[in-house]
Amino acid sequence: MKVNRKTILTIFVLLLFSGSIISLAARTFFQRDEGNMSKIVVIETSKGTIEIELYEEKAPKTVENFKKYLEEGFYDGLVFHRVIDGFMIQAGGFYPDGTYKEPSYAPIENEAKNGLKNVKGTIAMARTRDPNSATTQFFINTVDNQGLDYPNPDGYGYAVFGKVIEGIDVVEDIESVPTGDKNTPYGKIPDWPKENIIIIEAYLKQ
Repeated sequence: MKVNRKTILTIFVLLLFSGSIISLAARTFFQRDEGNMSKIVVIETSKGTIEIELYEEKAPKTVENFKKYLEEGFYDGLVFHRVIDGFMIQAGGFYPDGTYKEPSYAPIENEAKNGLKNVKGTIAMARTRDPNSATTQFFINTVDNQGLDYPNPDGYGYAVFGKVIEGIDVVEDIESVPTGDKNTPYGKIPDWPKENIIIIEAYLKQ
């Protein structure tokens, strides 16, 4: 079959156009929303940097509380004080010497009913047995923890309010460190990393 020059040119243009559309779609899929940086938290640790996207629409009270602490630099200098391999890594309450840092604000309402699940890489608020007792401490799930979802055995759950979007390898490095008991002014705390994993700085990305 004879194909003229005009037909060949038309096919070439169509292929070029299709390739551009595919390329644009790929870039759009993986591109962050640059106008939404107020929802990105950067946690610089002695093990590396973790970036977390906050789910403000799903957990407005939790995110507002977290942002207030970020803005005052509350987490700077604190450590990941509870690390359990195959479960989670927790921070937001203690200095390297075991001194507790008192919260600046009252506890918040539990938002675990927001439909978000405690899957690997999500960040959630730590609390006591009182479901509405969360203040500053948070944890990052290192596996899918369905037992923490609403409604867990206590009838509530642990409120997820964001997810790691960069640095999951850092989370995994922290998860794998050796741990033991830590003697503190408040007694012995288990699952404390033998190597201090310090939050150098935690802030909202500008």
